[in-house]
Amino acid sequence: MYDGQVARVGFIGLGVMGRPMALNLVRAGARLLVWNRTPARCEPLRAAGAEVAAGPGEVFARAGTVILMLADETAVDSVLGRGTPDFAERVTARTVVHMGTTSPEFSRALEADVRAAGGRYVEAPVSGSRGPAEAGRLVAMLAGDEEAVAAVRPLLGSVCHEAFVCGTVPDALLMKLSVNLFLITLATGLTEAFHFAGRQGLDRRRFLEILDAGPMASGVSRTKGAKLLAGDFGVQAAARDVLKNNRLIAEAARKADLASPLLDVCHALFDETVALGHGDADMVAVLHAIEARTDGER
Repeated sequence: MYDGQVARVGFIGLGVMGRPMALNLVRAGARLLVWNRTPARCEPLRAAGAEVAAGPGEVFARAGTVILMLADETAVDSVLGRGTPDFAERVTARTVVHMGTTSPEFSRALEADVRAAGGRYVEAPVSGSRGPAEAGRLVAMLAGDEEAVAAVRPLLGSVCHEAFVCGTVPDALLMKLSVNLFLITLATGLTEAFHFAGRQGLDRRRFLEILDAGPMASGVSRTKGAKLLAGDFGVQAAARDVLKNNRLIAEAARKADLASPLLDVCHALFDETVALGHGDADMVAVLHAIEARTDGER
């Protein structure tokens, strides 16, 4: 919880993940000032007690710490005014908390620019999808200057049930990519097994019950298995975002001369999923790409 003397916090980016994260902050008592490119997304925050800024410049002008939960590197640079005279004005004497997923190289360069302009920078990507975000059960990975990390960590208590310090930038993002590699291959393997059982004429509900009763059961298998059984492709983690993560991990692997054979198969499948028109569906929509291969539509 926050007391009435706490400094104002800015939050930019109210998408699938950002909006529930910001709501948890304001409900915990944070003095939150928010902005989103699509103004309607700010209204639930306004109703919950947050202030709504007219633009990103106002957020930086009025908040000492600004959390960014943005879709990509272009969006981050845009709200920071990076490459323009606005950048130094926005980040000087501010703490920028980068919670989205971008390339490690981008984050490393951004930290250097923020610090050169007299600001502080914390990398804080999270593991989890919309459900954990709504429940305040995300897992944060933190990197940056020790003092800045220590100052930011308590702020994330209403958003994340665990926060792990991972060292210097960009080690938090590299850790996030490592975690996502496992998630992507796990969820894709579950979807392929579900497809196999169904096409063999088996009771897919019984398949999931057996999986749930054994050592391979997990939060991912339970959540995604239920969605597969119901034919529910409502987004928790969008296939388009999974493809982006796939690309980031693959690029990092190539730059380090690392093999990533399982990831590479998943990369192709999610590319096909998006090409089939399911980019905005949940990641279990990779089922459509697997089905298309089975049916010879590829």
